[in-house]
Amino acid sequence: MENEVLVDKEKQEKPKVKIERKDGEPTAAFKGASWAALLVGVSAYLIGLFNAAMELNEKGYYFAILIFGLYSAVSLQKAVRDKEEGIPVTSIYYGISWVALIVSISLMGIGLYNAGSIVLSEKGFYGMAYVLSIFAAITVQKNIRDTQKARERD
Repeated sequence: MENEVLVDKEKQEKPKVKIERKDGEPTAAFKGASWAALLVGVSAYLIGLFNAAMELNEKGYYFAILIFGLYSAVSLQKAVRDKEEGIPVTSIYYGISWVALIVSISLMGIGLYNAGSIVLSEKGFYGMAYVLSIFAAITVQKNIRDTQKARERD
C-alpha cells in the first residue's frame, strides 16, 4: 500500500510539459495528420498509376488531372480565405478558381467513367485517392496559412 502511495505521489510531482502554441495555430497532430493524408493520397494515386496497365498517354492524363486538381483546390481555398479576411480578390480570379476545381473534378469523373480498360474497383481507388489528395491539399494550405498568421500576430 505504501508503494502505491509513493507511485501516486511521484506521478503528481512531475510537471506536465505544455506545448507552446500560438492562438489560432493548428495543433501539431492536426498538421501531421493533414500532411500524412496528402502524402498517402498522392502516393497511392501515383503508385496505382505507375502500376496500371494503361497507355502512357492515359497515365499522363490522370497525372495532369491530379496536378490540376491539387492546384485548383489550393487556389480556390486561398481565394475564399482572402475574401473572408477582407483581402482584395477579383471576381474573375474567384470565378476562375471555382471553375478550375469543378472542371478538374469533372474531368476525373468523366475519365474514370469512360475508361473501359479499368475495372470498377480501380476506378473507385483512383476516385478516392484523388478526393483524399484534394481535401488534404486544402487542409495543408489552410494549416500553413493559420500558422503563419498566428506567428505574425506576435
